[in-house]
Amino acid sequence: MSITSEKKNELINEYCIAKNDTGSSFIQCAILSERISNLTDHFKIHKKDYHSKRGLLILIGRRRRHLNYVKHKHGDEEYKKLIKRLGIRK
Repeated sequence: MSITSEKKNELINEYCIAKNDTGSSFIQCAILSERISNLTDHFKIHKKDYHSKRGLLILIGRRRRHLNYVKHKHGDEEYKKLIKRLGIRK
């Protein structure tokens, strides 16, 4: 359900803006999207895991707030590029 450090470093390298960027909203959205997809796969097997479902909803809300920040701070173009790269609809 959690992501490995190798996968996290891979996402950081893929979505970084600057050389030493490790915590921008772009990276945070990518990491949260990976965790959300892992939990979604978990729920295909464990349909009645309601406690983890609450955690999933928290992660989705956190990603939504990061995406809103990107939209207001960096503009609609960067927002749409990020959503397309992450494979999120909207």
